[in-house]
Amino acid sequence: MKNSNTDFVQDDLVVVLDYTLTVDSEEVDAGILPYLHGHNNIIPGLENALNGMKIGETKEVFVKAADAYGEYDEEAVLNINRDSFPQDFEIKLGHPLRVRDDQGHVFSGTITALAQDTIELDLNHPMAGKDLHFKATITDIREATAEEIAHGHIASDCSSCGSDGCSSGCCG
Repeated sequence: MKNSNTDFVQDDLVVVLDYTLTVDSEEVDAGILPYLHGHNNIIPGLENALNGMKIGETKEVFVKAADAYGEYDEEAVLNINRDSFPQDFEIKLGHPLRVRDDQGHVFSGTITALAQDTIELDLNHPMAGKDLHFKATITDIREATAEEIAHGHIASDCSSCGSDGCSSGCCG
């Protein structure tokens, strides 16, 4: 039988997190984040540190790169022939984009260098290789619905549905 105790953060509960993210002593993000705990909706190092917290509790959480977005991978930096892109495609340095490989897999990356015949595309997450410091406060906890648990995310969060959002039908 499922534990229905919503007094503290545990798997299969919807948690509302108020957080501030600092990297290298600079605040880079802050906000309110509702997520389904225990379903890999947030980085593992943060999710693990929140286990057992109660509503109103605040914690400072230091997450090493390996438990966040991973170490920076030099092999994830690719040189792609400009001919691989449509002629009308605007290629800009620092521009994020999504590319599809021959097997249909979609990757997100950032254009990091331009040459006459090639572009350099970095497929690493922008926070890869960085240690993260969170100030995290739990502002609410509620039971997840059976549908949320089955889909692995809260009903209003379609980020885990894939590149096409909820048009894939997972939310409806």
